[in-house]
Amino acid sequence: MEPRISGFDYQRVPVAEGVALNAAVGGSGSPLVLLHGFPQTHLMWRHVAADLAADHTVICPDLRGYGDSDKPADTDGRAYAKRTMAADVVALAAALGHDRFALAGHDRGALVAIRAGLDHPGAVTHLASLDVLPTLDMWDVMHGVSASVGFHLYLMAQRPGLPEALIGAEPDVFFGHFLDVWARDPEAIPAPVRAAYLRASREAVPSIVADYRASAGVDVADDEADRAAGRTLSMPVTVLQQDWGAELGFDALSRWREWARDLHHATVSCGHFMAEEDPAEVVKALRALLAR
Repeated sequence: MEPRISGFDYQRVPVAEGVALNAAVGGSGSPLVLLHGFPQTHLMWRHVAADLAADHTVICPDLRGYGDSDKPADTDGRAYAKRTMAADVVALAAALGHDRFALAGHDRGALVAIRAGLDHPGAVTHLASLDVLPTLDMWDVMHGVSASVGFHLYLMAQRPGLPEALIGAEPDVFFGHFLDVWARDPEAIPAPVRAAYLRASREAVPSIVADYRASAGVDVADDEADRAAGRTLSMPVTVLQQDWGAELGFDALSRWREWARDLHHATVSCGHFMAEEDPAEVVKALRALLAR
């Protein structure tokens, strides 16, 4: 049996035509939605969600295209736009009875959360981003050989066919690479959870690639439009990041200040998978955010 978040109920919630999300829901109190990253599923929040459920209704979905959520074909180039995925999240919360909610995302989920905050400021009360930069800034800071750390961004940005074939030939090698090199504490992802991540990713190669491809196309255009219009995140924002700025030569705080008015920015000492490697620190940061 696949791992689950202990004490949480699971349900499939329709969020768009032909698309339902798998979601784990637990606890009671003000709502908090937690969005996972790559190459993971909602399970990455298992420790954080269990803690926060003491005071909040915690909703942990698999994003569209990931885990046990639906994986529609990308026929128009926007099926996996962050705008589309953000609309899924708002619809999910509304279907569960929450027109306003706090939102935290890690990695790919953070990009969805940022877009939700920009597109739906009336719905998102607080926002947390774990270990990403907004899409425009992500591409802007990748230069020269240091950009090799993000080789997968460039691979999955290619036209349909090539990346799907290459990744699909050895999916466990490809996805397992990131679980290995991005974690400073490999024991934070135990074997059953790792197996669940690999199974889910192996079964979702086309949709995962489509998600990344959108971030090299329509997501850039959407962010550029917001930047040109002067749109920013109006809600309290907390950002937790590894010190990528020191490694890639950019000032992460100054870049985030261009997007968020009410910002708390902090660097962490754990690896990329911080909700699993240092859940207590993530819980502390989220509780502080929700108190603002």
